[in-house]
Amino acid sequence: MHDLELQKIFRGRSWNYVALEAEIPNAGDYKRSYVGATPVVVSRAEDGSVNVFENRCAHRGAEFCRHSQGNAKEFVCPYHQWSYDLKGNLQGVPFKRGVNRAGGMPRDFRNEDHGLVKLNVATRNGVVFASYAADMESLEDYLTPEILKDFDIVFNGKPLKVLGYYKNELPCNWKMYHENLKDPYHATLLHSFLVVFGLLVAGNESAMIADPVHGRHGTMASAKKEDKYAAVSDENKKEMRSYHEGMRLEDERFLEYVKEFDSPWSVTMQTIWPNLVVQREMNTLGVRQIVPNGPDSMLMLWTMFGYEDDTEEMTQHRLRQGNLMGPAGFLGLEDNEAMKFVQEGVRRSSSDLNVLKLDPGQIGTSSSLISESAIRAMYQYYRGVMGF
Repeated sequence: MHDLELQKIFRGRSWNYVALEAEIPNAGDYKRSYVGATPVVVSRAEDGSVNVFENRCAHRGAEFCRHSQGNAKEFVCPYHQWSYDLKGNLQGVPFKRGVNRAGGMPRDFRNEDHGLVKLNVATRNGVVFASYAADMESLEDYLTPEILKDFDIVFNGKPLKVLGYYKNELPCNWKMYHENLKDPYHATLLHSFLVVFGLLVAGNESAMIADPVHGRHGTMASAKKEDKYAAVSDENKKEMRSYHEGMRLEDERFLEYVKEFDSPWSVTMQTIWPNLVVQREMNTLGVRQIVPNGPDSMLMLWTMFGYEDDTEEMTQHRLRQGNLMGPAGFLGLEDNEAMKFVQEGVRRSSSDLNVLKLDPGQIGTSSSLISESAIRAMYQYYRGVMGF
């Protein structure tokens, strides 16, 4: 099943997130990345083009790029020194004609027939996507106007500035992270921080938006109330075991929200199928890349960023609020634990049934946080792609 997912989803008709252009600003800059579980290299060539190709030598399959990021004039495989240009074309084979007329490649061997496996590339406002499909729809059509609306608020064309990285392994299936961020129900119950400080609570103006074409992408959105410690009704408190009366922050700057976008939402968490999360939690911004790591494990690669024209004060503010995120973040940690519990329960269960009935009759977008309609839409799409 897992191998079929890699083939039909990640190597199928999908645009996979691979990098931010801010990570490869100059000719020769490169970054290691993944499409599904397949290692790839994202490279900027001398002509300014962005190229994505498999990190697998065409000769004997060695991963030739060993550094996470860097700058190079060419890529050379450490095993037999086959060399490739910045677009993945084979340019050199040692002893191609043998030694003293003995050995070497056959006479009809042509370098241009043995380059690296290349992927199609699409970019939008500094975000790089790649696809194995030769006939992919445009990135804009793939995302749909409903998802682009909030995507373009974060990625609005302003040059980005990378602030740092996290990386962690999660002992759960990769689809669970999509479920988690298409599940606003848990956000009002699991996360004490969100509930106590009013960042995402039942009663706030909020929405769970699914793309109307396929249901594969989604945006969980909420508007923070003006007061720092938002009032939660006594009726709602009874429903939320994670609400802790009297919880306060030592540094209240953490809750400051500087309105910087033309958006009604202070929080948007976007899931873009199959491997991207775009996070905007007040003023902390980031992307998360999902890397499948077998049926019971996934890697999460986090990239936190701001904008080149941010003041030093705003950069520090983004870094401070960044403590919400990451594997030990005030929110990230709880999600990781919950998904671990689900994976353990599912893997060892005597039953193959789970309940996804909240917000009955809805599939896709919902104006209620107490809804699982977006999860149902995602799996409806998933079943079609997988052929179930």
